Amino acid sequence: MNLNNVKVPKMPGGGAASALIKLGVVAGLGVYGVANSLYNVDGGHRAIVFNRVTGIKDKINCIDLTSISHPQNCVCVLQVKKQNFVHILLDLTVYPEGTHFMIPWFERPTIYDVRARPHLVESTSGSRDLQMVRIGLRVLTRPVADQLPTVYRTLGENYNERVLPSIIHETLKAVVAQYNASQLITQRENVSREIRKILTERAANFNIALDDVSITSLTFGKEFTAAIEAKQVAAQEAERAKFVVEKAEQDKRSAIIRAQGEAKSAQLIGQAIANNPAFITLRKIEAAREIAQTISHAANKVYLSADDLLLNLQDLNLDSTGKR
Repeated sequence: MNLNNVKVPKMPGGGAASALIKLGVVAGLGVYGVANSLYNVDGGHRAIVFNRVTGIKDKINCIDLTSISHPQNCVCVLQVKKQNFVHILLDLTVYPEGTHFMIPWFERPTIYDVRARPHLVESTSGSRDLQMVRIGLRVLTRPVADQLPTVYRTLGENYNERVLPSIIHETLKAVVAQYNASQLITQRENVSREIRKILTERAANFNIALDDVSITSLTFGKEFTAAIEAKQVAAQEAERAKFVVEKAEQDKRSAIIRAQGEAKSAQLIGQAIANNPAFITLRKIEAAREIAQTISHAANKVYLSADDLLLNLQDLNLDSTGKR
């Protein structure tokens, strides 16, 4: 039996099923391509794109025309020639906020947060007078957006962890060594300003911008802290002793003035008695009036002799009459 001449009957509708399968495959590839060809860059972020063929895209701002053998082959050449130079603009290397297109599988976006972020670093350094100081530093950093391709090539995505600890520790040790421990307290603003200046210059070499640098804490050794406390206690004791001396001086002056006043009062009383003997009688009457007023306001009743109250005014009158 010759099987070569046997004809297989065609299934009805087979062409339509094949077309549907092809259409489904094409539609699936289309959906996959659309879903993977768009990416979003949120607010405060920037993106760079890595291409599997060309790597990270670079933007050439200005190059020497003689260094390119075929400048017409460059992408998007602007024919603006000046002194043998030509400006060449390639595709964007840093993508701003929004939705952007990429080639699926061939390109991969890397998104950076370009907002200022705080970093707290503590370092132990020695001062000029050989005192160990533990300094807490707060730094606000952000990557330079235009240099993100360079940052990605040299430092990667975790650029802060690679750069900041080393330059901060080195800068703190260099600056703190120029000041005494007491100067670190009294000249804290100057120390912070100098640290910021040096850190800004060092971070700029790595395309990192510093928005703010501030000292959050200063902790000294136990011996130095005890010495400062003893100094403060001694200063307070000195102020207290000074106050005691001044108070004693004022008490002395008050006693002298009081004695002078009493002496002057006694002198005046003596002169008054010598000039008019009735002055002593008037003083007795005033004293008796005060005693009587005090007793009248008391809760208990007191019976005293008139002689004790100095109220024997009748006798005084009789004596005065007799003398006359």
